[in-house]
Amino acid sequence: MAKWNLDKLPNKGKPMTKYTRSEILDTAKQYVTKQREGEHGEMQSNFEMIGELWGTYLGHHIDASDVAAMMTLLKIARIKSNPSSGDNWIDSCGYMACGGELSAKKPEKGVPVVNFQGGNV
Repeated sequence: MAKWNLDKLPNKGKPMTKYTRSEILDTAKQYVTKQREGEHGEMQSNFEMIGELWGTYLGHHIDASDVAAMMTLLKIARIKSNPSSGDNWIDSCGYMACGGELSAKKPEKGVPVVNFQGGNV
């Protein structure tokens, strides 16, 4: 499982309750838009490969956005075991952002596409 470098958080070493939501989201954004692609390759192709491998194992199709949702659920399970681990909170935000982007790339028929402004990379 991915280990994030939490050294960049200004509140490193303090209890998790001292981290702000902004710091968690900013760190997750940094990881999913810069650091992780350098380590694991392009996000969509990586999640598609994971989906293919899981699908082969399970015997049915797993979409890339399903991978993001299931990885988020894995992090939520870890939060249940250790709610003070910043790693799990940051990772879950990152997986949700990736899943949202993947889902937005293939809108449903008849559903209007919303163009988001500001903050999108």
